[in-house]
Amino acid sequence: MAELFHECGIAAIYHLAQDKASSLAPKLGPNASSRLMPRLLLDIQNRGQLAAGMSVHLPGASNLVETHKDVGVVNEVFHLQNEEEAERLMKSLTGPAAIGHVRYATCGKNDRNYAQPFERHHLEKRKCFAFAFNGQLANYQQLKQEVLTQGDFHLSRDTDTEILLHLLGQEIAKQPRSDLLDLLKRLQPRLDGAYNIVFLNALGEMFVSRDPLGLRPLCWAEEDGMFAAASESVALANLGFSRDKIMSLPPGHAIIIQNGKLRVERYAETPVTAHCFFEWIYFANVSSTLDDRSVYLTRKMLGEKLAEQEQFSPENDKDDWIVVPVPDTAKAAADAMAYRLGIPSVEGLIRNRYVGRTFIEGTNRSGKAQMKYTPLREVLEGKKVLLVEDTIVRGTTMKTLISQLFERGKAAEVHVRVACPPIIAPCFYGIDMTKVKELYAPQFLQGGPITPEIENAMAKEMGATTLKYLPLSAIEEAVDMKPSKLCRACLTGEYPTEAGKECYQLSLNSDSDMRVVDRVSCNPTPVPLG
Repeated sequence: MAELFHECGIAAIYHLAQDKASSLAPKLGPNASSRLMPRLLLDIQNRGQLAAGMSVHLPGASNLVETHKDVGVVNEVFHLQNEEEAERLMKSLTGPAAIGHVRYATCGKNDRNYAQPFERHHLEKRKCFAFAFNGQLANYQQLKQEVLTQGDFHLSRDTDTEILLHLLGQEIAKQPRSDLLDLLKRLQPRLDGAYNIVFLNALGEMFVSRDPLGLRPLCWAEEDGMFAAASESVALANLGFSRDKIMSLPPGHAIIIQNGKLRVERYAETPVTAHCFFEWIYFANVSSTLDDRSVYLTRKMLGEKLAEQEQFSPENDKDDWIVVPVPDTAKAAADAMAYRLGIPSVEGLIRNRYVGRTFIEGTNRSGKAQMKYTPLREVLEGKKVLLVEDTIVRGTTMKTLISQLFERGKAAEVHVRVACPPIIAPCFYGIDMTKVKELYAPQFLQGGPITPEIENAMAKEMGATTLKYLPLSAIEEAVDMKPSKLCRACLTGEYPTEAGKECYQLSLNSDSDMRVVDRVSCNPTPVPLG
C-alpha cells in the first residue's frame, strides 16, 4: 500500500463586490483580495510546514490562472521576511480570487512538484484550472489502477492529489458547459475518504467543497462583499470577519461562485457524519471553533477528565507535585487538570519554536524531540511531575521527553497522563499513521482493552513512573458529539468507509509479524500518587 499523507490546510478568498473595496481590506482594491492569502495560510500553518502555495485568477493577463508554490513554510515561500521581495511577488499575484494550501507529508519527494495547488493548463478556459486538496483518498490504489488502464495515461507523482487532478479534468471534459455543482455530483461517487477541495478556473469560477462525511473541518464566511474559506475558523477571525458570520460548511455541501454570485449547494447526501476527533485534541489551533465546538473547551474538558482519574486527597503533600504540559497542544488540558487538582501547572518544558512538530515530521523523531524541548531543571528538580500529553502515537517523542525530564531536569518522578485513549489502528483519511506496527499501544493491548496492568507495562517500557490514558467515553463527552457523528477509527478499528475497512485489513495482514511485548517482564508494581 502506498503511504499517502495529505492532512494539510486549504484556504480560498474571493472579492465579490467588484465595484468597491471591502471594509475587511480597505487599503486593497476590489481586484486585490489575493494579497490576503498569505495571511490566511499563516493562520493554518499548524496543519503543514513542508510546503505552501497559492493560485490566483488574473483577468486580462496572458496566464489567467497563475500559481506560486514551493517547499518551505509560508514566510519562506512568500518571502514575508523581506518586504521588497514580498511586494514584488505579490504584485504578480494580484487578483480578485485565490486559493491556497499548506502541506505536510512523509511520502513523495520534498520538492516543489508535490506542493499544492496543482494546476492544469488548457486553451479552453473552463478546462484550465487549479485546485488544492485536504485529506486522503482511501481508495487511491483502486483509482490509480483505473487511470493507468484507461489508455495512454501516465502518472508522474505517486500521490492521490495527481489522481484527483486527472479525475477533475476528466469530468470537466464530459460537460458541455461549466456546471460546477454537476461536476461535484459526478465526481463524488468515485471518491472514498477525506477530501475537502478548493478549485479555481480561468473563467474566475470557484468552488469550495467538503466531503460527505465531514472528516476534515472547513469554515467559511461572507461579509461586506468578501468571501473567504479556510480549514479552521481562526484564519477567518484574524482576517476580520465577524464571529457570527463564520460558519462550518456542512458535509456534502459546496460553496459555488459563478458570475460573481455565491451560493451554497448540497452535492451529496449525508445520512451520517464522521468528524475526525483528532482535529479537536491535536491538529487544530486552540483558538478555532470547528462544527460549533470550541477546540479550547474540548481540551479543557479532557484535562478535567484527567483530574477525575487521580487519587489526590487533602493529606497529600501537594507542594511536591507539578503539572507540566507537553507544549503546545496539551497546555489547555494540563492547565484544567492542575486547576481541578489544586496544584501548579508550570512550563517545565520549553519548546524551540524553530523545530517543527515531530508528529508531522516523518523521520528521526527522537532526535527532533530532543532538539525541540528543553527541560527546566529549576522547575523540575526534585518534583513529582504529572506530564500531560494530548496523545501517544508512536511513543518515540514521549520516551525522549521522559528521559530528558529525569536526566536533565532531575525530576523525582514522571507520571504520564494522556488526554486521549490509546491509538490502536491506523488512519487512512489523512493523518500520518498508516501501519499498525508503527503504533505504540497495539503491541501491548493485543486486541484487548486497556487495563491498569497494561498501563504499568507501558510506563516501565517508556521509563515513566506511571502512565494513564483517558477512556473512550471521554472523547465524545469533550467534543460534545454522539459517537455516531465522529470518526474514532484509530481508537476502535471501526472505519466509516469501505475502502478504510479494506485498508485496515491489509495493514493487519502486513503487520502480522508485529513485535509482542512480554507483559510479565514489563509489569512493575503500581506506584500510588502521593
